[in-house]
Amino acid sequence: MSIQSILDHKGNKVITMAPDTKVGVAAHRLRLERIGAVVITGEGLRIEGILSERDIVQGLTEHGAAVIDLPVSALMSRKVHNCQPESEIRDVMRLMTLHRIRHVPVAENGVLRGIVSIGDVVKSRLEDMELEANVLHDYAVAHR
Repeated sequence: MSIQSILDHKGNKVITMAPDTKVGVAAHRLRLERIGAVVITGEGLRIEGILSERDIVQGLTEHGAAVIDLPVSALMSRKVHNCQPESEIRDVMRLMTLHRIRHVPVAENGVLRGIVSIGDVVKSRLEDMELEANVLHDYAVAHR
């Protein structure tokens, strides 16, 4: 199955912010939206970075309380691992595991189209496994 199937169910809403947004504003938005990361975008929704809760915690240990007045560009991860809508879910799971990341923006021709979290990916795989188990069960019962 592809990442597009996840986006079809959850939607393609992505919270984005400009690189000059203050970390305090970003942290507040993460809490309000109940999300773990925000994509930092430039002109035309071009991905410039990603800011996660983990980045903010690391920034807090380095800068103390002054971190809230820094721009998100000071803390964001600039190397963003993304995928395409047609990427296979198992490949994105591998990417998340390999790079120890929990959020992967979905981009098409360099333009942000959505975002998937580890929770989205795990939920999708569990649903697939449940469907497969039910099909196998029905097959076994039908062929007794």
